[in-house]
Amino acid sequence: MTARLRAPPAARGRGPAVEWRPRLPRGFAFDGAPDDGLAVQPAGFLAGPEAAAAVASGAARPVAGGPVAFSACVVVLANRRGVLRCFAGLAGVEDWLAGEDPALREAVSRRLGLIAGARASFAGLALDRPRAVGVVNVTPDSFSDGGDRLDPRAAVAAGLEMAEAGADLVEVGGESTRPGARPVPPDVEAARILPVVEALAGRGVRVSVDTRRAAVMEAALRAGAVAVNDVGALADPESCVVVVGAGCPTVLMHMQGAPATMQDAPAYRDAAYEVYRFLDRRVRALEARGHSAAAVDPGIGFGKDDRHNAALLAGIGLLHATGRPVVLGASRKGFIARASRGEPPKARLAGSIAALAAAALQGVQMFRVHDVAETRQALSVLSALAHAGAAR
Repeated sequence: MTARLRAPPAARGRGPAVEWRPRLPRGFAFDGAPDDGLAVQPAGFLAGPEAAAAVASGAARPVAGGPVAFSACVVVLANRRGVLRCFAGLAGVEDWLAGEDPALREAVSRRLGLIAGARASFAGLALDRPRAVGVVNVTPDSFSDGGDRLDPRAAVAAGLEMAEAGADLVEVGGESTRPGARPVPPDVEAARILPVVEALAGRGVRVSVDTRRAAVMEAALRAGAVAVNDVGALADPESCVVVVGAGCPTVLMHMQGAPATMQDAPAYRDAAYEVYRFLDRRVRALEARGHSAAAVDPGIGFGKDDRHNAALLAGIGLLHATGRPVVLGASRKGFIARASRGEPPKARLAGSIAALAAAALQGVQMFRVHDVAETRQALSVLSALAHAGAAR
């Protein structure tokens, strides 16, 4: 359910305008502590000179330390009956909270602080500008480029080309996780990727490995990988042990179900909130084990239909409330073709960049992409525009 902001009489033309405030339905209550059913989504995004001026004046806060800022937010409150969204400018939220329960005030304030706080570097990459992660699939059946780089020599050449084109990180994967894909034995996956990881790392390329399996993670880290991307968000306890033991930067991705069946009938009450809640809990679980180098990815197309994908892209800023870097992998995904003219994967560059731009303007920091040179150009322009206010 959604709570609309209702303007007091003075704001409806019978006096001076006043700040709109959230109003909760009578009798709304959390099932547990407020922190358990609460999220805060930044809104009213600003960039460039306007962002810098709004932050300086106190009218906005930075997103993850800047340069994008937010001047409003959506307070998301959930219980077993549904999900409630309350929209307001930052001043309106603060006025509203003044009359609410102290536990709720503290929970919202903490989330606002997590959204605004600067992010630590990820895999040695400062996140003061958006970063491109080039995807190298050493597989026969990936949805976009399956078979193109199954030969390790072709995969290494592609990785080097991506690094030269401006990829900040090159991610190597040996198992397709496209809808309907079947699992690959760990020894086969390792045999595909380890020569590529070792060769790229030996040439000075910063390499990440895309895998769900502890043994493959461990071997890839020994071969020179500096980060792990797990589409299962470390659901395997052994993978969690490897990552925590190595202390390596790790991308936690949301997936509803498993690749073989995830698109059969994906269902959510509120996709953006449920994905956020899942990833936030995974981040906190890692923190409890002493690991603080995680990033989060909403998993576009992984157990989501087009409505869910659209909600996640429109509300991806919600993931900033985890306090972690946000990663988006929308490159060449099927929703682009379905929103357009049914183009095949390699003809979806324009749609990929459109999704990327929408996310970058919400402060998303990292992007998994197939077309590195074009993406790097788009990110450079977006970054230049977002930082324009710093020169004033």
